[in-house]
Amino acid sequence: MSIGLLGALYLLATFAAMFSGLPIAFALGTVAIAFMWIFMPVAALGTIAQTIYQEVSSITLLSIPLFILKGSAIGKSRAGQDLYLALHAWLNRIPGGLGIANVFACALFAAMSGSSPATCSAIGAAGIPEMRRHGYSGRLAGGIIAAGGTLGILLPPSITMILYAVAAEQSLGRLFLAGIVPGFLLVVLFSAWAIFGYRRDRTRAQKIFEANGTDSPILRRQTFTMAQRFSTLPRVIPFVVLLIGVMVALYGGFATPSETAGLGAVLALLIVAIAYKAWRWREFQPMLTATLQESSMIMLIIGMSALYAYTMSYLHISQSAAEAIVALSLSKWALLTVILLLVVMLGFFLPPVSIILMTAPIILPPLKAAGFDLIWFGIQHNRHHNRIDADRFPRSSRSSNDAMGHFG
Repeated sequence: MSIGLLGALYLLATFAAMFSGLPIAFALGTVAIAFMWIFMPVAALGTIAQTIYQEVSSITLLSIPLFILKGSAIGKSRAGQDLYLALHAWLNRIPGGLGIANVFACALFAAMSGSSPATCSAIGAAGIPEMRRHGYSGRLAGGIIAAGGTLGILLPPSITMILYAVAAEQSLGRLFLAGIVPGFLLVVLFSAWAIFGYRRDRTRAQKIFEANGTDSPILRRQTFTMAQRFSTLPRVIPFVVLLIGVMVALYGGFATPSETAGLGAVLALLIVAIAYKAWRWREFQPMLTATLQESSMIMLIIGMSALYAYTMSYLHISQSAAEAIVALSLSKWALLTVILLLVVMLGFFLPPVSIILMTAPIILPPLKAAGFDLIWFGIQHNRHHNRIDADRFPRSSRSSNDAMGHFG
């Protein structure tokens, strides 16, 4: 059987397994093991456990469950709602300040948790009802949370960036640094859109009021006294200090990413225990359960993706695909455009974790040969996932477990 036909069969089998309803990790593992059994020596089956273990035992991946624990500690408390309410109190005088407060709250929460679904769940639970109560259209309220929530993919400490660092064998610290400026730029653009959307909704409400006298809350502006504004700070400042401390420890060279993740997780648990009196087991259990569920899910996908990539490599599918891309003799930027379009198309069906781990062996060698910096490409890669994920999130708040469900 030719390599091209084998590769096509491998791709079709992968999509068939995924669309059958199998969780993504088991779909990848099933396809890999089936092709190992049919097309590879029997002895190759004995390397399954070793291949998976070698991938998940990476020291860089140790930071994933620790960052998830930090995000769970913050997400399972009222920290997200308190952060949002504090920003709302300080930004309410700006036209569209409520929408901007949600964008900023999403950005800060994403920077603390590293998870887009957790950000959408924590901020959306308070932000969407509050925006609706103040007259924002459901379309605008849902869009602000959906877009702002996906900043967790780009802003450090992003779990997606950790996976890309492992797949591309790049510096995690450099990736985190490279994501800061694009992340802040998106915050500014999302805030500008929130102002535009607010003005549009307010103009529409004004026309309705003038036509038939129907009043809308968006025509009235809520006010806060300075005392009310300062009263929101005590519960927010500790988390901001936590965020700054973690960033200083990481970028100042005082700790490795794994050590920083551990420090952040312990401090987040302490702050939640002190600020929200979460001393009892019933308060800690949801945090630990969510961490175990999400970490196990991601580690399973990573392990099975390693097995999937190993099988592709052994059968020369990934090498042949990379050579075929190079043989197209595309210009540097045409190559990048084709690959990003591929990422966008895959993003309609697969989560970022699977796309990164599945496509890295195929697309990274041609990009490197074309002279692209893989750190820079990683940021572009995550920005395109950002846009696709924004369409995944619904226009209403969901629980963290529901939001993570599409990962398989």
